[in-house]
Parts: sequence; C-alpha cells; structure tokens
Amino acid sequence: MKDFNRVIRYLAYVLELLVLFMLQETPGLLPAIFGVRPVLIFPAVITMAMFEEEVPAMAFGVVGGLFCDFGLSGIMGFHGLVLAVICFLVSILSRTYLQVNTVTAIITGIWTIGLTVCAQWFFLYYFSYSMPEYAFLHHYLPKYFYTMIFVPLVYLLNRGLSQAVRAQEN
Repeated sequence: MKDFNRVIRYLAYVLELLVLFMLQETPGLLPAIFGVRPVLIFPAVITMAMFEEEVPAMAFGVVGGLFCDFGLSGIMGFHGLVLAVICFLVSILSRTYLQVNTVTAIITGIWTIGLTVCAQWFFLYYFSYSMPEYAFLHHYLPKYFYTMIFVPLVYLLNRGLSQAVRAQEN
C-alpha cells in the first residue's frame, strides 16, 4: 500500500508539472510584467524536493528542467542538469537541517531560483551576446522576482499533496 501511495504522489507531481508548464507557456494567460513571464516550473521542483528523498527529488528536477528546456530557449539538458543538482541539495538540506515550512520554502526559493536564473544568464547569455548587464537587469532580474511570487502558492499546493497522500499511508 505504501508503494501504491508513493506512485500516486509521483503521478500527481508529474501532472502538476505538466499543468504548470502549460500555464507558463500559454501566451496571454499570465500577464507579462516588464516583458517577462514567470517560470512556474522552478518553484514547483524546488518545493517538491523539500518533501521528497534525494533521488526522487533529483528525478523531478531533471523532468522539470527538461520541460524548461522545451519551453525556454537554450541548450537541451541545461536546465535539467542545473535543477537536478539544486533539487538534490534542497532535499538533503530539508531532510537533515531545515524545518520545512512556508518561511524556509521562501528562503530556499530565494537562493535556488536565484542560482538557476544566474546560471541561465551566465551560461546562455553572457558568453554569446553583447550588453549582458542590460539583459540581466531588464530580463533576468524581473523574471526572478516574478517567479518568486509563486513560491508560497506552489509550496502550499505541494505540502497539501504530500500530507494528503502520506495521511493515507498511515
């Protein structure tokens, strides 16, 4: 029964990633602020990693990263690699050192999404185009702040999902 509940939880996470990917990629659904739209996959995989063990967290990081690679331009596999490493670290930290709650989710979102956006800018823009400072200030920084708005909402969704399925296990 425990394995069945785990499979249900993982399928719910995959469904959540699919829905969030469709929401972020549908033109005009989420309004563009300063010309950017949020990347809803980032807070989803980060908050999933807070509730899962290391290997499943890393797997969801890879899946979410591949969704981002499909939707965002760049090198295929870049976001999968970055989010796999970050989700692995978040899972270890949340299972050993952090008390998982809304405040730690926001703090974790600040540094993890910040690292991801900075890695995007550095590896996918800085070496290839001119005026990287302008792009960082006018594209990547607004995308970071707009994405951060969704961290508490997605955290509450994933906490509810995790608690509902784990309650059935007991």
